[in-house]
Amino acid sequence: MSSEPKFKKVVEAADGLSLGISIVVAILLGVGIGYLMRKWFGYEWLFWLGVFWGIGGAILNIYKVYKKQKKELDELANDPKYARRKYDSSDEDDF
Repeated sequence: MSSEPKFKKVVEAADGLSLGISIVVAILLGVGIGYLMRKWFGYEWLFWLGVFWGIGGAILNIYKVYKKQKKELDELANDPKYARRKYDSSDEDDF
């Protein structure tokens, strides 16, 4: 039996799609919170505060995914299976 979970590739693909969805959701939540705060308190600038919070949340999501991907690629780079092999110049044929 294989040690990998049955739906590992599906979960990895959904994880990649979730970045785009999380960006949209973060911005929409920020706009919604800003709109509600403007309605409740009557200050126009609270709407823009919500928009900036949403954009900030989207940027934070991108940063988290970047750090996760960098960590995975660094682990892959340290894998001996993918290490660069160094060849001696004495083994090469002179043309």
